[in-house]
Amino acid sequence: MKLRIEDNSLRLRLSEEEVQQFASSGRVAAVVSLGPAPEESLTYALERAESEELRVSYGAGALTVKVPAALAAHWTTTDQNGFSATLMVAEDQPLKILVEKDLDCRH
Repeated sequence: MKLRIEDNSLRLRLSEEEVQQFASSGRVAAVVSLGPAPEESLTYALERAESEELRVSYGAGALTVKVPAALAAHWTTTDQNGFSATLMVAEDQPLKILVEKDLDCRH
């Protein structure tokens, strides 16, 4: 899974295998080591949630994008390439979230 952070936006791109893992388990994650100790790493994840809205959580070195179950099911079982949302994380501070399938080109 690829993570891109730019200004007030997050973009996650999942390979076909990661999309399948997300569909079956409800979660896919990756870890970036930023130092030698385990607490010096960043874990980023896409997680299926029972909420009605897309959400983001961050704490203890973990960034998680939580996707409503209905949206997750539709995205993983159709040819829909991606979905996006804009969250207001604070007054006048929007955070744009984009999640996409990073599939090989097929001719």
